[in-house]
Amino acid sequence: MKIIIIGAGEVGFNIAQRLSEENHDVVVIDKDQNKINHLQTVIDVQAIVGSGTSPSILQEAGIKESDIIVAATDSDEANLVACFYAQHLTDYITKIARVRNPDYMEHSDMFKTDFLNIDLIINPQSEMVSSMLKLMEVPEASEVLDFVNGKVKLIGVTIKEDSPLVGRKLSSFQDVEEVLLVGVIIRGEEVIIPTGQDVIQPNDLLYCVTRKEEISTIFRLLNVREGELGRVVIVGGGTTGLALATSLDKTNINTKIIEKDSQRCLELADKLEKVVVLNGDGTDRDFLLEENAADVDLMVVITGEEETNVLISLLGKALGAKKTVTRIGKFSYLPLVSAIGIDTVVSPRLSAIRAILQYIRKGKVVCVAPLKGEAAEAMEFEALETSDIVNTPLSEIKFPKEAIVGAIVRGEEIIIPRGHNMIKPHDHLIIFALKGAIPKLEKLFTVKLEYF
Repeated sequence: MKIIIIGAGEVGFNIAQRLSEENHDVVVIDKDQNKINHLQTVIDVQAIVGSGTSPSILQEAGIKESDIIVAATDSDEANLVACFYAQHLTDYITKIARVRNPDYMEHSDMFKTDFLNIDLIINPQSEMVSSMLKLMEVPEASEVLDFVNGKVKLIGVTIKEDSPLVGRKLSSFQDVEEVLLVGVIIRGEEVIIPTGQDVIQPNDLLYCVTRKEEISTIFRLLNVREGELGRVVIVGGGTTGLALATSLDKTNINTKIIEKDSQRCLELADKLEKVVVLNGDGTDRDFLLEENAADVDLMVVITGEEETNVLISLLGKALGAKKTVTRIGKFSYLPLVSAIGIDTVVSPRLSAIRAILQYIRKGKVVCVAPLKGEAAEAMEFEALETSDIVNTPLSEIKFPKEAIVGAIVRGEEIIIPRGHNMIKPHDHLIIFALKGAIPKLEKLFTVKLEYF
């Protein structure tokens, strides 16, 4: 597959790196010579210095022979113009554009008309708000992902030092093997696709796959105390903060939103009914205590300044917040945050990458979710009739060592699999894999499938 990526920023760079590693033919366009130089030292892709809004540059990149164009610059207008030219320079190409302006999103239907005919609009803020709302459904989890339209849940849970599970082998979970499967263990910087011999250690982050209705059972087994959200504080009243507050405004959750800009506070108060708007500084310890905004069930910190977000989250934890969700944009920060005590991270760039990858792989893969930044993925595959994996026990299929099947979904039936289970045509499989195993998995699932 040939893919043109416009924009060599963090989103474009990481998409290009991922697709290049999967042996796609990738061309990256960016106006910044330094970004192009850096890209070429790290990734084996074709790189062009120029504007993605230039028809001649798009033709140089091979737009007529390309399957997909991903417009992921920091400019909404540039992304839309690039898709406009792509629409008129070639008979058919899948067009994906990152669009952040909420005004554009309110009129997003116009992008799908014949004028632009954009196949996928990615709005990082809306993707991020969706992720945060899923986390609020399961407050004890550090990450919650849906598969098969929400029937299967992937839940990230951190094992505390006093947990009775510490020191146990995964093979000792035989009494609950029909309920959950541990698909990935995050241990510091190490990402493990586990076997039955792996032993749970303090502070391990376990990614468990389970049925939606078994979530309470999972937390009981993992010795995690369940609780409902009673009080939430949002720090940052920007576009994302308002979108999240608007969603919570429709619930019975006691919610406050803190914003430094007094004029913005007036705008927020005009748009929100039940959510309390506070004008103040989230880094001010006395202000948080005075407004009873620290000792809460959940503190969501989503200002536009990453270092400030980290500081406020740590302050909130010190003052009694049970859990924090922190907005971090730079990928280089992601490995550090758990080490310093931050519970959960949301990233607009990672949300954009997740949505783009899911769409690009559509057909081979129904859904894809990067874990731990990008070191591993959870994927939803559909097993098709002509694949060699069907009607064969899992124990006899040569899966890569860096991958494991977490669930089989067959109609309304959800199977937590073991070696004797067989895959049937049209089953949906939830698979965990390290990044290096993904091309092997795609090859395994697409063998004999000529229409891919």
